[in-house]
Amino acid sequence: MEINVQDIIPQRPPFQMIDQLVDLEAGKKAVAEKKVTINEWFFNNGNELCMPEPLLVEALAQTGACALLSNEEFVGKNAFFGGIKQAEFSNRVVPGNRLTLTVELTKMKRQIGTGHGVIVNENNKLICEADLTFIVG
Repeated sequence: MEINVQDIIPQRPPFQMIDQLVDLEAGKKAVAEKKVTINEWFFNNGNELCMPEPLLVEALAQTGACALLSNEEFVGKNAFFGGIKQAEFSNRVVPGNRLTLTVELTKMKRQIGTGHGVIVNENNKLICEADLTFIVG
């Protein structure tokens, strides 16, 4: 089941950090994929070929926004990234990695929600785990 990310969130390349949605439970959970290539704009800074950790969190936030904004109550609205309660990074992301991002919304009260996100690579190695806050506006 492939769902067009651009039908749900307003981000567009190069700031769209997820390639496709592979599973979506409206208002509950989203699973996205990201294929990291050598041509990514964030590799052009002359530094080590490693995806920056803040962009990994942004990719999780975009995945969570898809789960949130697919809920009938919030269709057509914007989701804003409200913050990170905690984030742990276990492995690096380099060109050639294929990431699976999963965000489960854990709590929703009016326009503010929280979610738990996990990123694993193609070998099912944990890349990142984070608790995020979202605000619908």
